[in-house]
Amino acid sequence: MGNLNGKVVWLTGASSGIGEALAYVLTKEGAKLVLSARREDELKRVKNDLVKNYAIAESDIFILPLDLVDINSFSDKRNQVFHQFGQIDVLINNGGISQRSLAKETNIEVDRKLFEVNFFGTVALTKIVLVDMLRQKSGHLVTVTSAVGKFGSPWRSGYSASKHALHGFFDSLRAEVFADNVKVLLVCPGFIQTNVSRNALTGTGVQLGTMDEATAKGLTAAECAEGIVKAIKSGKEEVVIGGFKENLGIWMKRFFPSVFSIMVRKMAVR
Repeated sequence: MGNLNGKVVWLTGASSGIGEALAYVLTKEGAKLVLSARREDELKRVKNDLVKNYAIAESDIFILPLDLVDINSFSDKRNQVFHQFGQIDVLINNGGISQRSLAKETNIEVDRKLFEVNFFGTVALTKIVLVDMLRQKSGHLVTVTSAVGKFGSPWRSGYSASKHALHGFFDSLRAEVFADNVKVLLVCPGFIQTNVSRNALTGTGVQLGTMDEATAKGLTAAECAEGIVKAIKSGKEEVVIGGFKENLGIWMKRFFPSVFSIMVRKMAVR
């Protein structure tokens, strides 16, 4: 993608965490933003902060509330973006929900919700935007998965599965749209200091409400956002953004899977 100045970027999960941090970095790059999430009040807060603290016009930030479960609304949402900006250059699929529960204690309804939000919502929105990118013969699809989209992790079975599914879909899509000048980037964050664990679902579907120690000690959302934008500009196909443990885990899973299995099973102990 190179220069993001003047590009229209549609960003989901923009009301907090990595999404909010991305909004600030993208603004510094000169992008025009479509900010989406369920909480309109928080989106307005982010917009007000951007207008106040950065040299960006209010007309260059479009607030568009979006629920990833409500896929029937996506066509209308796309139309609203085109009415505002006339194009979509980059879609960043960042919205999602996590999990903290053992598989045996997790209701199947929770697994379904994880997939409805993380996988089906992301794929459905991508397909809506993809039509325009194929027509204009340009575009960049960016999807934030997770390090546990590369390897399974105890307490995150449904979440990890939904992220693995995203890798299968977008790796396939990348090959299909290469000739149409549409790029696909998969972002695999490790532990990032956000509310992801607080908002994570337990086995009954109730939010966990507390932050993991590992999450609290992770990279900042700003550091993650900087890494994502750097990867977009350099045209990478996949990037891992995390600390030593996450990167080691991915390396061990690939080259020493039996040893990695011994390491990761210890995490299942209460």
